[in-house]
Amino acid sequence: MTTAYDWTGRIGDVWAEEWRRTDRSFTNLTPHLNAAILAAATPRTRKIIDIGCGAGATTLATAQGLPNATVTGIDLSPNLIEIARYRAATQANASFECADITIAAPNHAPTDLYVSRHGVMFFADPVAAFTTLVEAAAPGATLVFSCFAERTANRWATETITATGGDAGPRASTAPGPFASADPTHVATILENAGWQAAPPKRIDFAYRAGEGIDPVADAVDYFRRIGPAASAIRDAAPEERERHIARLTQVCERHGNGTTVEFPAAAWIWTARKSAE
Repeated sequence: MTTAYDWTGRIGDVWAEEWRRTDRSFTNLTPHLNAAILAAATPRTRKIIDIGCGAGATTLATAQGLPNATVTGIDLSPNLIEIARYRAATQANASFECADITIAAPNHAPTDLYVSRHGVMFFADPVAAFTTLVEAAAPGATLVFSCFAERTANRWATETITATGGDAGPRASTAPGPFASADPTHVATILENAGWQAAPPKRIDFAYRAGEGIDPVADAVDYFRRIGPAASAIRDAAPEERERHIARLTQVCERHGNGTTVEFPAAAWIWTARKSAE
């Protein structure tokens, strides 16, 4: 389980240090999400919030695609927000706030469009969080977000877990974390209970880019030692076991290399939901 405390502390700090590689991992998913966001906007869309904005990639893309709107990225990590502000220095209609979205949302009401790239899976109480968002939304407002599909379809997770001695068998969990929103039936129920009217989600199968450059395998191994399920297993292992973990992880990355990149099969859902216009 990943908590709010984790994002304000060590995990948020690591993601801030690795923002270029974490953004890169979504290279083949991001265009689909950005297209869904632009499709959800209307001529009356003026105020947009990016939930769990991280280093600001989705905030910036949305601000550039919708220049007549103001886009506010909100995240728990002060270090990620600092990077996002630096990246957006010349983007006049983008701004950032370090806060808990469930506390900050009412201060931004009424919001016309909420967006998020893999940020909603970490809500401690999803129904309460989405209820807060709908209550702070304008009539007819829209919510667009992406989240990982089932863990077994995301081999960047299952294969790195297995390589480092973990159990990668089929397992569903709704605890806050990368796969908390993997079950579309579960997510649809949450949104309905919170007052959102959701369309069936769109499934996107994509290549998760873990490494590239002169030595993409070494880059991927180094990335997984910093981000993802293998990182803690390697960090916490005894020295001899740590070396075995790294050797097996290297073999996994080699299998997914094509000479210039290391990419793993992955899958995500893109959800679009609306608040009643009444």
